Amino acid sequence: MKRMACALAAAAIPFAAAAQETQLGEVNVTSTTIDDRFHSKRAEASTTHDISGKTVDEKRPENMMQILKAIPGVTADVSSGDEIKIKLRGIENQRYMGEKPGVAIVIDGVPVFERTGKVNIDLDNIESIKVIKGGASYLFGDDALAGAVIVTTKRGAGYKGVTIGADVGAWGYDRELVRAGLGGDWGTGHLQATHRQNDDWYWQSGYETDYFDGNLRLYLTDRSDLTFGFETSDRMKDKHGSVTGATQAQLDPQGRIGRDYARKFNVDLQKLHATYSNDLTDTSNFLAMIYEYRDHTTFWSGPQRVSATGATIPNSAQDAYTTLNNYHQTQRGVKSEWRGAGDLLAWLLGGDLRRNEYQNLNTAMVSYCSRTGASCAPANLTTAGSVLGNNRTLEDVNAVYGELKLAPAPRWTLTGNGRYDNIVLDYHAGVTKELATPFSRSKTFNVTSWRAGTAYAVTDRDDIYANVSTGFRAPSADQLYNGSISPTGGKTENNENLRPERSLNLELGVRSKSAPFGVAIDTEAAIFQIDRKDYIMSTVGQYSASSATYKEMYDNIGGVRNRGFELALRTDRKLPLTLDVAYTYIQAKFTKYETFFQTLGSPYVASPTLVRYDNTGNDVPRVARHQIDTTFGWQPTSELRLALEMDARSWSWADEINQVKLPGRAIFTLHGNYELKGPGPFALGTKWSFFARIDNLFDRDYWVTARGTNDSANYITGLYDRVYDDNDPSIVVGKPRAWTIGMMASF
Repeated sequence: MKRMACALAAAAIPFAAAAQETQLGEVNVTSTTIDDRFHSKRAEASTTHDISGKTVDEKRPENMMQILKAIPGVTADVSSGDEIKIKLRGIENQRYMGEKPGVAIVIDGVPVFERTGKVNIDLDNIESIKVIKGGASYLFGDDALAGAVIVTTKRGAGYKGVTIGADVGAWGYDRELVRAGLGGDWGTGHLQATHRQNDDWYWQSGYETDYFDGNLRLYLTDRSDLTFGFETSDRMKDKHGSVTGATQAQLDPQGRIGRDYARKFNVDLQKLHATYSNDLTDTSNFLAMIYEYRDHTTFWSGPQRVSATGATIPNSAQDAYTTLNNYHQTQRGVKSEWRGAGDLLAWLLGGDLRRNEYQNLNTAMVSYCSRTGASCAPANLTTAGSVLGNNRTLEDVNAVYGELKLAPAPRWTLTGNGRYDNIVLDYHAGVTKELATPFSRSKTFNVTSWRAGTAYAVTDRDDIYANVSTGFRAPSADQLYNGSISPTGGKTENNENLRPERSLNLELGVRSKSAPFGVAIDTEAAIFQIDRKDYIMSTVGQYSASSATYKEMYDNIGGVRNRGFELALRTDRKLPLTLDVAYTYIQAKFTKYETFFQTLGSPYVASPTLVRYDNTGNDVPRVARHQIDTTFGWQPTSELRLALEMDARSWSWADEINQVKLPGRAIFTLHGNYELKGPGPFALGTKWSFFARIDNLFDRDYWVTARGTNDSANYITGLYDRVYDDNDPSIVVGKPRAWTIGMMASF
């Protein structure tokens, strides 16, 4: 936004004058409503990373992790297609189904809660990505335990004209894009449509997505404008592609035998937002936005294990599932921010009001029994059409937040943030198979979060920074009232005394610009510690069975500590030879986890066998100690660029009890871009781009992830051996070598 750029630059003048000895440049506050394209990292007290939309477009990613893995400390759970769950600094790697990831996902200023914790966005509609590490609840509130990923969608005069593109690749991958934009003294706007589909390498794992999105910006006056944005998508995908145990991973890596927990996802998403911006003076700006995000998802879940007569259902019955899930989510809200600057002080004051609604209606697809045996008692029998879940949650969030930046001396910048959240959950469960009468409750959480930090310019090229920040996660209605909605028939209990989980983040870092041997290098390094307390988990362990002796409920069971070191190194991209390095060391341990039960044998018998463990001091599963992503680039001409990327990580544990290992691996990707500008041999085109990528270049065998909890049924016979070993974890095997080629033309 041109006028806002001028305002922010003007707001920074007093700070630039105060810091002229070290050329600090502008010092301003961080907005949560728009992207800060003119923000200076030199005054930033936390580790941040920025990725441009041009970088995203050049790599033509199938999922966002193909972009984010170049940032230290970022990992992700990747299912099929473009769905990922982003994780920062090892936080939340111990959970793996539908739980929130501990990272705020912010799209166009709105913290978007996806039910499965995954990121759903048109990858062809990204203007920029910003990653903030450390507790970020001081800006975004709930679930920002380890930071935030801020995505801004495409906008502005740069998208005038017509753009078309198409990619094809292995296993039937197909992508088409068309975009048309215009601009003038009145404003700018564009519309875009994208189609992606892939049969995928994994068995029954194909997907298809259609996006239609756009942006319109109207210049109201010389100082104000109004922006409208929308995105609608229709997504269909099947299973994730996991297998059971090391033997199946070797013999049946595509998962042709067996069943995943959930299948047949059909997702409709709509995102609408409007933003008003007004540069009140040369040093202040007011922003206000209103939004509505809708999510309607249906899917199958719960593979049928036992028939209505008590007989075992084998894994070969791949379409035998118990539950049809019908989920509606609506997020509505208003945000406003006022930013300004004085002689020695810059400030931000914001308000955040949210009115969210979540509805679940789950019904039995077939008749089934919850216990094996010659006969099925009525108490254990569920008939087809039975209502298994019927609940509605209204979530009201009322929050105020602010930031102050002070330049007390030419080399120093001090930063302070604070936020107060009032969260009200109104929960109502209707009559279900387990719930004879309706159930209603209301719960309120009042939570404060904050950050205190500083940045110091040691020289014109070297900075140090430090901060202490907090994050929190409020209990969900499902956790508070699980005993009233669980299909386990009364063995789960409610716990209305749950406290919000909290994180305390400590960070010390350096930023440096140097030129050894005449090569310009940007370096950023940081050490960090994240302490989590009141960690929320089931009292019987990770997806373990309940029994008459050990009853299940969600509780604040303990704590986790993550410590580590990060290094980001990047050479000048304009050089013929370039090098990017992102290295992470993480040590993640449970500081308190005294009770964990593992189920041996079938959990569907009357008295399942449970073995107790104390996991205090154990490593958090799926957090590799060492992780490095390195890219070597070669640009022999101004039109051609080639890059070889290595993504490597060391081994980690696959389970909380630290018994089964997830092996390390090193995977290479080769990609290239060739651009032609001007008419040249293509008289109609002003710019042509050609793209090619080979994933897993050396065709290595590896596991993407492995998640172990309990004894699992044999993937062929469906029987339990009552022994927990490497044939029990759920494993996603890495895909073999794959290729993608494509082109894009702008007129």
